[in-house]
Amino acid sequence: MSNENDEFDDIGPIDYLVVEYPGSRPTGEALPYLVDLVDRGLIRILDLVFVRKDPDGSVEAVDMVDLAREGNTDLAVFEGATSGLLGQDDIQEAGKAIGAGSTAGIVMYENRWAAPLARSLRRSGARLVAAGRIPVQDVIATLDLAEASAADTRP
Repeated sequence: MSNENDEFDDIGPIDYLVVEYPGSRPTGEALPYLVDLVDRGLIRILDLVFVRKDPDGSVEAVDMVDLAREGNTDLAVFEGATSGLLGQDDIQEAGKAIGAGSTAGIVMYENRWAAPLARSLRRSGARLVAAGRIPVQDVIATLDLAEASAADTRP
């Protein structure tokens, strides 16, 4: 008889992103790259939700069909991409992070490329104790600072 955990043995790490489009609607320019990641089996989209924050601060989910009508026809490929993991609380929380008059995409995805590593770590008894992401802007600023410091110490 299989263990209940066996059904989750091949699942990779799950991440989410909230991507804001300040004062505008998504252009769809990045969607082909997202589709490519899915097509190559690197990620699996669990949920994709768009939200809009009105000038009064109220936040609501935006139907992908409405966004497609507004010119983002590429979104149709993700219509129905919902696992039910993202709920109203998550939408409201994402709304706190975006500016009034903005639209944002919330995407929850499985990192399928990391599933074999995650599986072997779980089987060996390892457990994740910390995770994080460093914003590209911070990396660039730190590298610029290091370069300037190195230039100051050169003869």
